[in-house]
Amino acid sequence: METNFSNMIPLPSISSEKCKPICIFGTGDFGRSLGCKMLQCGYSVVFGSRNPQASGLLPKGAEVLSHREAAQRASVIILAIHREHYEFLTGLTDVLEGKVLVDVSNNLKINQYPESNAEYLAQLIPKAEVVKAFNTVSAWALQSGTLDASRQIKSNKTYPFETSYGWHSDSYLALGMLGFFFYMLLGITSLPSVSNVVNWREFRFVQSKLGYLTLILCTAHTLAYGGERFIYNIYFYKWYLPPAFVLSLIVPCIVLVLKFIFIMPCLDRTITRIRQGWERNSRYPKGLSKEKGTPAV
Repeated sequence: METNFSNMIPLPSISSEKCKPICIFGTGDFGRSLGCKMLQCGYSVVFGSRNPQASGLLPKGAEVLSHREAAQRASVIILAIHREHYEFLTGLTDVLEGKVLVDVSNNLKINQYPESNAEYLAQLIPKAEVVKAFNTVSAWALQSGTLDASRQIKSNKTYPFETSYGWHSDSYLALGMLGFFFYMLLGITSLPSVSNVVNWREFRFVQSKLGYLTLILCTAHTLAYGGERFIYNIYFYKWYLPPAFVLSLIVPCIVLVLKFIFIMPCLDRTITRIRQGWERNSRYPKGLSKEKGTPAV
């Protein structure tokens, strides 16, 4: 998922000299993501780990100490660890006394334990202030930047709506649906059970007039699909061969161009007379019968 920060501006950062560092127990995905977000907000972060020397992939600017050393330097401690690993906190009771412990854990099942994780933590460290927070936020959400309103705000700059893209997409869909509808109508009228019911005028109108209308709509649908890619996007022309939607336009465009030429008045009049039986050099004079050469009655 790509996040666009072009219309975001950072809020004034918090001076790290005015507040104590925040301690995070746990260097997993959630602990690293939360620490990185707090560093971006201006807080100083210290991680508590069982093996500080082996802790890697931590955000730049954060310290890594042992659990006891990290807890001594902070008044707020975030426990980014599972409930199954809470037992080691009993050895830090003297250091955690009077401090705020933030429980961010969730159980895998509902009613998995008789008490909640926060209540269990309060029983282990009775002299600490236990609160529940961040348990509805995932590490992915912290990394993707969708929940960083505390650090960024929308700028006052407005961006105009891209009307050309909106018209292009709407026209593409509308032309495709209309073309498909008339295409189905042509298919239904071609069935023998339907063509035998309609008269020749209705059948000629559907097959001729609506047929060309369907061809125009489908061709316009393909043209709208191509858009600017016909000229500007060279990526589609691999091995100097045009894409499939360009090849599919050759025959329809030729048919439409020829139809446009034939419906011109100078040609349409002659074609109509030919359809009605007119011949340029008739062997029989006007008004004579073709069978006997006698004047027609």
